[in-house]
Amino acid sequence: MNNLYKHKYRIPSARLQSWDYGTNGAYFVTICTHDRHPFFGKVQNGEMQLNAAGMIAAEIWQRIPDQFPYVILDAFVIMPNHMHGLLYINNNPSTDAIHRVSVSAQANPGASSDHPIGGITGGKNPMLHENLSRIIRWYKGRTTFEIRQCKDAINRVFTDHFAWQSRFHDHIVRTDDSFLRIQAYILNNPLQWSEDRFYS
Repeated sequence: MNNLYKHKYRIPSARLQSWDYGTNGAYFVTICTHDRHPFFGKVQNGEMQLNAAGMIAAEIWQRIPDQFPYVILDAFVIMPNHMHGLLYINNNPSTDAIHRVSVSAQANPGASSDHPIGGITGGKNPMLHENLSRIIRWYKGRTTFEIRQCKDAINRVFTDHFAWQSRFHDHIVRTDDSFLRIQAYILNNPLQWSEDRFYS
């Protein structure tokens, strides 16, 4: 297919190609709303005032460790048109639910050899890999569903059209100094909103 379209319609990945995003470590994530619409509320006097959609976005971010037990959350902030979060992946394959299902299926003599573990994509199936993209895909999907179901009468028409930007930004945190600097940036983001590159 790449030869057929000569890469004309291929969107290059924003991820660092040489890095395994399932690797244990700290990650700084930024996710923007579609067209940077201020779906989540507004900043007043240096403090973020979350509306109903913003509260949902914050609540679901905090639910990530329930869905992905190998994730440890640190600082995060919901801003009017984006969110920042620091998270740490501490992956232990021996307690991984997907791993247990895979081992169980491999031990099943009735499994079809035509469809190996992971379906026709085999081991390349992204749903078999515990990594940052899978975490963010779940977060974006869950928030989109719940925000669109939001019964906030004032913002109902607004939330019906809620959407995230198709991709997200990430930064692999490699040093303690970098971690502390990013943590401070996140916590102070509302105070510096007028100078933020996402300000509109």
